[in-house]
Amino acid sequence: MIPTIVWGTGNVGRAAIRAVAAHPALELAGVLVNNPEKVGRDAGLLAGLDEELGVAASDDIAAALAARPGAVVYAASGEIRPDDALADIVRAIRAGAVVVSPALYALYDPRNAPAEMRDPVLAAIAEGGGSLFVSGVDPGWGNDVLPLLISGVAGTIDVVRCQEIFDYCTYDQPDSVRYLVGMGQPMDYQPPMLLPSVPSMVWGGQIRLMARALGVELDEIRETVDRRALDATVQTVQMGEFAAGTQGAVRFEVQGIVEGEPRIVIEHVTRIHASCAPDWPMPPDGDGAHRVIIEGRPRIAISIEADDEGGNRAAGGNATAVGRLVNAIDWLVEAEPGLYDALDVPLRAADGKLGRKTA
Repeated sequence: MIPTIVWGTGNVGRAAIRAVAAHPALELAGVLVNNPEKVGRDAGLLAGLDEELGVAASDDIAAALAARPGAVVYAASGEIRPDDALADIVRAIRAGAVVVSPALYALYDPRNAPAEMRDPVLAAIAEGGGSLFVSGVDPGWGNDVLPLLISGVAGTIDVVRCQEIFDYCTYDQPDSVRYLVGMGQPMDYQPPMLLPSVPSMVWGGQIRLMARALGVELDEIRETVDRRALDATVQTVQMGEFAAGTQGAVRFEVQGIVEGEPRIVIEHVTRIHASCAPDWPMPPDGDGAHRVIIEGRPRIAISIEADDEGGNRAAGGNATAVGRLVNAIDWLVEAEPGLYDALDVPLRAADGKLGRKTA
């Protein structure tokens, strides 16, 4: 069994605790939290399980890493604290752990990551013998290995398009929804996530990964952004009121340009209410879905709908992304220390999981 620590207990961390506890090759060895109110609470209860797992949450990072865990699932946010997230991850790698995380966008494609992000990781790997694999929560597999797998059954390919289409009213992260993405803000508010170059910083690595796997050279990566206001005030169960005239929907694309045309596209269509931007793509059931569309001959379209935490579609998307990371741990432990990407780490069958309970 590989002793594994889950660092963080938010949207990603809850799913990570459940995934580690259910994995036949992993042992949940610790849970690290920042909130003092969570210290001492059982991991199972923090993860929303109906049972205790016998692991109490701690805020003692030094002690947790001194125990030399085999792996760390770094589930703390890196959106607004990338430097802190990098420092935490480097610390865990230096302690000899295999680290998996969605937190460092630039390392989705480590070959093209900035030196100030890549070099500390490589130095920690050389010093401690750990490894790092970063994949996204949008989910990463939906923007790299899944479209590439589907491309293998295509005849001709004109465009590879990956879509996330979601209603954010059930997303349990109000600060990100309201301020990072800008839902409910005046239309002259500039959401940080939609600033020029930010979408490319977040999703450009996955565009480059797909281009590399498909054997094409990118001319450049472009962005398009569109925003819509709410026609009427709406009330949401999770996050309260969103006023008429404020931002109610966002649509953006990160486009990989090949010979002057957008050929590899990651598109997000996000709403706070289904009434906003009804002419934009809608999920099959009005809640949320991930899609991969291969435009060509034949045209291939696959829609993925995942539910978790009582039917929450956003939580389901997080859970599948976490599953990709957690299920890679045993492979990474057996591999040489290194900095890995989604093309390096195989997506394997869930050996030993069929019929297995959480603990």
